[in-house]
Amino acid sequence: MTDLNDLVATAKATFADALTPADLENAKAFFLGKSGRVTELMKGMATLTVEEKKSLGASINVVKQAIELALNNRRHELADAEMLGQLQAEALDVSLLGRRRGQGGLHPVSITLERIEAIFGSMGFDVAQGPEIESDWFNFTALNTPEDHPARSMHDTFYVEGGSASAPNLLRTHTSPMQIRHAVQHVKAHRLAAGVSEAGLFAGDMPEIRVIAPGRTYRVDSDATHSPMFHQCEGLWVGENVSFKDLKFVFTDFCRTFFESDDLVLRFRPSFFPFTEPSAEIDIQFQSGPLAGRWLEVAGSGQVHPNVIRNMGLDPEKFIGFAFGMGPDRLTMLRYGVNDLRLFFDGDVRFLAQFQ
Repeated sequence: MTDLNDLVATAKATFADALTPADLENAKAFFLGKSGRVTELMKGMATLTVEEKKSLGASINVVKQAIELALNNRRHELADAEMLGQLQAEALDVSLLGRRRGQGGLHPVSITLERIEAIFGSMGFDVAQGPEIESDWFNFTALNTPEDHPARSMHDTFYVEGGSASAPNLLRTHTSPMQIRHAVQHVKAHRLAAGVSEAGLFAGDMPEIRVIAPGRTYRVDSDATHSPMFHQCEGLWVGENVSFKDLKFVFTDFCRTFFESDDLVLRFRPSFFPFTEPSAEIDIQFQSGPLAGRWLEVAGSGQVHPNVIRNMGLDPEKFIGFAFGMGPDRLTMLRYGVNDLRLFFDGDVRFLAQFQ
């Protein structure tokens, strides 16, 4: 029995000296393999009597179980040591904040456009949207722009493929074409409702046309206050009794609401536009803040020219209206105190994050 106890002690010592799983498996084979020490003891019982077999067999089983227990314990020790080493090599400081995905937000010009739509929406204006590649007729001719007007030249307008020499396609230089498109669709709908043929100008009863057209526009221009791609918002109100006084009231109310300033002063300065007559530039003056006392141009406006009313399919003897066009980019610059338009389109997240 002493020899059996010595065998268990030897196995435990051998297992303890095994530093890797491979070394441990080799040690296992020495004691428990097909030619191992325990297996040899089992084979040696063949020459013993029945009583000796019972006695020695029980002792050998106890030894085998003790060796297997020592083997499994060492396996767990090596596995724990391997895990500890891996944890130390791949240490993770769980006290550090995790990496968070940045939260996006609206571009400052988009914020301005939504603000403009909300303010005019509260006044009963619809919002119209349309193609950025326009025909020459909608962009110029329908708006009473002469054939020799400088805006038609390649120096101001991006012309694109398609169309014809007499009717080229172009990137719209303003969103005024949507005024014409919206009005034409409006008139067609009420012609059908009234049972009026397409011949002649419409002079029947019709709900007023009240619409704004915000969107991207394009001109060959680039500096601190101009960009080849910029935004415009055109407005149109046509009815039977729409006056210049309505224009002054609507735009004054808009500016004071947009800038949240009741002491904002507006000035309508006489000007010229081919699509309105009379026409006026609209200037604003802040009474306080860093821009106090300065007149700043924010829009062009006027009473819609009879030729434009006619191109909408309406009788200018019955219908009258006003139109205006402003730059949301410039309004954004004034609202947030930005002095270079190009900052809006550089894509610098540090700049844009200030508006979130």
